[in-house]
Amino acid sequence: MSQTKFVRTASLLAAAVLWASATASAEPTRYPMTFENCGQSVTIKAPPKRVVSVGQTQTEILYALGLAERVVGTAVWFGPVAPRFAAANAKVKRLADNDPSFEAVVGQEPELVTAMFEWHIGPHGAVGTREQFAKLGIPVYVTPADCVGKDNSGAGDGVRTEMFTMELVYRTILEYGRIFDVSDRAESLVAELRAREANAAAGVAGTAAANVPVALWFSSRTIRGEAFMAGRTGVPAYLFSKLGARNVIASTEEWPLVGWESIAAANPQVLVVVKMDRRRFPADDIEAKLDFLRTDPVASRLDAVAKGRVVIVDVGATRAGLDAVDGIETLARAIAGFGPLN
Repeated sequence: MSQTKFVRTASLLAAAVLWASATASAEPTRYPMTFENCGQSVTIKAPPKRVVSVGQTQTEILYALGLAERVVGTAVWFGPVAPRFAAANAKVKRLADNDPSFEAVVGQEPELVTAMFEWHIGPHGAVGTREQFAKLGIPVYVTPADCVGKDNSGAGDGVRTEMFTMELVYRTILEYGRIFDVSDRAESLVAELRAREANAAAGVAGTAAANVPVALWFSSRTIRGEAFMAGRTGVPAYLFSKLGARNVIASTEEWPLVGWESIAAANPQVLVVVKMDRRRFPADDIEAKLDFLRTDPVASRLDAVAKGRVVIVDVGATRAGLDAVDGIETLARAIAGFGPLN
């Protein structure tokens, strides 16, 4: 499909979905409101005016809903803020690039704390537990994307018992809409994102992308060691499924360590590699990744590498947030441009 036709299809679908969403107006929130969040009952007494957001995806969703002026602190950043939020983000205090302390969070006197991961705020939270915050009268909201259909009881990033879908992100957006009494904005944002997903899928419909084997390399502890690859139930797997592609990694872990011999045996036709600012491991560096793929005797023989089918995506595309839709669009454009994938 040509780039022009791809864009035209996207525009028409987006217009249709957004028009449909505009025909209904959301009901205003009635306070106090009580709802279930990750197995806990949460009560919001009034629209929160001071929020600490522990996690980039949650912060950017709040910005997208026009709530930046209520965010008094952020933490856990994987890359630069999306350019469209740069001006708003510059006015918000960053408590930490990674894990903030409990004291740093409560020191902002928040009326709500949001979290991207349960391992930050949960039963064994690195930042704190819900009970600690509750003792201070501070409600906590953890995105359902990290607890619904997922077991976080073990070590590491957890194991998904059900495949991630963007419906979990949309649930977060809509629940923020209710919490802050901006449901009209939330519904409009969800409609826009749904339309973009549909557009991207339409852009590769009927192409050789159907069932094409793909894989995503996040990072590695050592550049020539085992690779953290996207498992079959996480965010990247959802991106692949929207485009009809097939993840060659069968593990239910979010980020299983896989040897390159095993990856070579699966021989993905498209390899997605992640670009990020983090420098925790040597392979966090995108240039190190690309050099490895060019020079390693095993990885360089992958069809995806040998035939130039390596796609670079921003780390945000691997997270349960707004940028996941950007990732779908990036992959769709790349796959559409590769032509036959046999």
